[in-house]
Amino acid sequence: MKRLIRTLVLGLPLLAGAGMAKADSIPGIRGHDHTGITVPDMKQAVSFFTDVVGCEKAMSFGPFADDKGTFMQDVLGVDPKAVIEEITMLRCQFGSNIELFKYTAPDQKDLTPKNSDIGGFHIAFYVDDVAAAKTYLEGKGIKTRMGPIPVEQGPAAGQTILYFQAPWGLQLEAISYPKGMAYEKDAKTVLWSVRDPAK
Repeated sequence: MKRLIRTLVLGLPLLAGAGMAKADSIPGIRGHDHTGITVPDMKQAVSFFTDVVGCEKAMSFGPFADDKGTFMQDVLGVDPKAVIEEITMLRCQFGSNIELFKYTAPDQKDLTPKNSDIGGFHIAFYVDDVAAAKTYLEGKGIKTRMGPIPVEQGPAAGQTILYFQAPWGLQLEAISYPKGMAYEKDAKTVLWSVRDPAK
């Protein structure tokens, strides 16, 4: 089991950086602004992100629809008759923002991808103490997975991780690396982080 975890956690960064040339970039790119997520119940999702995770609601707007044309398809690549009932923007401390969508659409599917599925994803939150995060989340009735898992070897050594799930199945992660990660010692590119570099 430990070998599998080591391969999953440590092998991916090695593959990502191996022999890759610097790519072109979008002109004027500054960084990651937000991650958009479609949720089954906006009230439940806002409550989870604000009352459990600790994000703050910044604004809500909508609805958006086009009964007669193909605006929704042309702009968003969804069914022309799809309706965005509401969009809510959340600020999550010092990281990038989260945008929640509540859609209805004639071809809407109700799928919750696993991390191993193509198109699967998770959102990671940097925390000061992963063990304290696990205790807190479980106290709130949130499903957590095995961990905290300290990474002790390879380029990601120094991080501790824990996966957990929102009530509707969204995958999330708590991560911490207060002293940085091993790869940073000789890295030309260091990952962006919210951690206090003085610690």
